[in-house]
Amino acid sequence: MAIIEFPKDMKWGAATASYQIEGAAFEGGRGPSIWDTFSHTPGKVLNGDNGDVACDSYHRYEEDIKLMKELGIDVYRFSVSWSRIFPTGTGEVNKEGLQYYHNVVDALVENGIEPMCTLYHWDLPQALQDKGGWNNRETVEAFANYSEYMFKEFSGKIKSWITINEPWCASFLSNFMGIHAPGNQDPQLATTISHHLLLAHGKAVTRFRALGVEGEIGYAPNLEWLEPFSSKQEDIDACDRGMGFFIEWFFDPVFKGSYPEFMVNWFEKKGVMLTIEDGDMETISQPIDFVGINYYTGSVGRYKKDEDLFDLEKVDIGYEKTDLNWNIYPEGFFKVLLKIKDQYGSIPIYITENGACYNDEVENGSVKDQRRIEYIKQHLTSLKRSMDSGVNIKGYLTWSLLDNFEWAEGYDKRFGLIHVNFNTLERTKKDSYYWYKQMIGNGWFDKE
Repeated sequence: MAIIEFPKDMKWGAATASYQIEGAAFEGGRGPSIWDTFSHTPGKVLNGDNGDVACDSYHRYEEDIKLMKELGIDVYRFSVSWSRIFPTGTGEVNKEGLQYYHNVVDALVENGIEPMCTLYHWDLPQALQDKGGWNNRETVEAFANYSEYMFKEFSGKIKSWITINEPWCASFLSNFMGIHAPGNQDPQLATTISHHLLLAHGKAVTRFRALGVEGEIGYAPNLEWLEPFSSKQEDIDACDRGMGFFIEWFFDPVFKGSYPEFMVNWFEKKGVMLTIEDGDMETISQPIDFVGINYYTGSVGRYKKDEDLFDLEKVDIGYEKTDLNWNIYPEGFFKVLLKIKDQYGSIPIYITENGACYNDEVENGSVKDQRRIEYIKQHLTSLKRSMDSGVNIKGYLTWSLLDNFEWAEGYDKRFGLIHVNFNTLERTKKDSYYWYKQMIGNGWFDKE
């Protein structure tokens, strides 16, 4: 029997995002976001699904917080809909939207749950997109102003802030691959946007420090691990580029004050240029208090010319997969955390997302999602391995509290500890909910 035990001060939590759970898309003075536009565009989201209602957490947050309290989590990570606060991204504050978040935060605190607030989880106000979106440096300034307003408004209530969630997704997945809103397919545009997102992060951190706000601030990049197919240097280099796309590109500017030369050179070889203005890197590299890491999967990769932007081909060597067809690769979780420590030092880390898509349904009042339990066990084991190897882990938040609107996959894919019937909006606690509750209460689990 192998017991995996965690420190007593380890923080446990769960995470969600505004557009994925809130619904009430046209209520309470909220302005449209790029995800409203994208999801209502035919062919962009599976089955024509959208976030108009989602989990209806805008009206059901009290019910959801009761479920959190019963679960026993320390931390709840949620995001704010920017256009619920500033319907056009700037200008006059929407007091009704602001009050909603005060209600949520007050209820969390009253129930002994620490709010962790993400300021940007992809739902850019459409009014800003109409002016060029993240390609326009005015959006960077608008984000800094929005962030400053939130810091002032929730000072003393929210003590843990995340500026940008998964800047890779908001730049490359959304503006090069075109899979997410706004759906562009332009590598130059995506690269420019990646820089502007990091600049927006840095400006928000600067405002946070200037205000002297109590608490901590960081950002939450998503990471993957790529294992070289062979020991050939061309395979190793291809995987380094593929991981550099996620890791060095979004870590080096924050922690080293410069973009990774090997990636800049590669982009230039592919005709993609990076434009940096005076002072940008100093702003981006403002010291932060922690980094959030989102990890789900990894792959084996090898060199193949012109296969993708990085001359990289992923090779399926038979990993088990989730219902989203993502490889289950807990060893990659361990390796990527060690890479972060080795390259950037002992940064305090929260695992801000980790979880699995399994589409088990309610049968006789329960949801038997043993595969999700096994996935979490495997990844928590890798997490403990990393902690015992010196990685500075402060907490673990699973994705997700609730089944929700899974972006381009609509309601077809389920990540929640709690099942949501999207017709009736009824919540049903899954077996993974009860397992996670017991694990949190004990501070350990049996690996067998």
